[in-house]
Amino acid sequence: MPIDVADTPNAAPSPTAFVIDPERPVLARSERLAPGWAVAPHSHPRSQLLWAVRGVLRVFSADGVWIVPPSHTVWIPGGVPHHTVSETEVEIRNLYVDPSALEGRPALSGSACSVRLMTGLMREIILRLCSMAGNEMGNGAAGNEAGGRSSHHRYLCALALDEITVLAEAPLHLPGGHDPRLLRVTRHLVANPGDGRSLAELGTMAGASIRTLERLFHGETGLTFRQWRSRLRLLSALELLNHGHSSTEIAHRLGYGSASAFSAAFRSYFGTPPQSFLARDGLLVEGVDGV
Repeated sequence: MPIDVADTPNAAPSPTAFVIDPERPVLARSERLAPGWAVAPHSHPRSQLLWAVRGVLRVFSADGVWIVPPSHTVWIPGGVPHHTVSETEVEIRNLYVDPSALEGRPALSGSACSVRLMTGLMREIILRLCSMAGNEMGNGAAGNEAGGRSSHHRYLCALALDEITVLAEAPLHLPGGHDPRLLRVTRHLVANPGDGRSLAELGTMAGASIRTLERLFHGETGLTFRQWRSRLRLLSALELLNHGHSSTEIAHRLGYGSASAFSAAFRSYFGTPPQSFLARDGLLVEGVDGV
């Protein structure tokens, strides 16, 4: 779970994200990220609703890391610098929203990314708009130009905006920080979530005392070190679950004492057992139309 893309092959951001046209408030695009690839750091004027039909994405910004399994989607406001990483092949469906379409929608007008719980309605709207755009894998952005401006298409775009507005926010965010000493610790742990060393031991690596790091964690992430590391491990578990690992394997890799200890921590945070999380609401399915 690396935190940067210095040694990662980069794909260019979609040109669709840079189209400014109030007459086309919502543009849809389908993409595929190959294993080990990333979308290079960038920002764009359109806001983006990013959904991984298959695979788990990580979205990075200055505010931290967002983990996005297929049961969820991430909202990226226009103008926010970010990049996206996947360790496995990921099928992506995007909706790009023109700035003009956000007027009068305060729930979507913030400047921070957020992970939202996917609904069945939102899923079907995204798939239908991507299908109408004619943008199958590898066909470029031309389908967005045709786009279908029928009354039905306009209705779906309006419905998409209404549904995005009411999607419930989910706790799949790992807050970051800015102090170099804190970043040495957080970047190391994000890349090695099973590292069980104490904060004092990690402080030796970071060149900071335990008291300094405790202050930095609380002041810059809003969490204690213990809370931050617990959340990191639980978010890392989502990726491992999506890769088919058992609770026993995940517990061993992430430093839990037992599978039952991992399951209890997972249920306490997410409100559902580990093996049920990605499949809840029937959203994780094989053979999705348009994939």
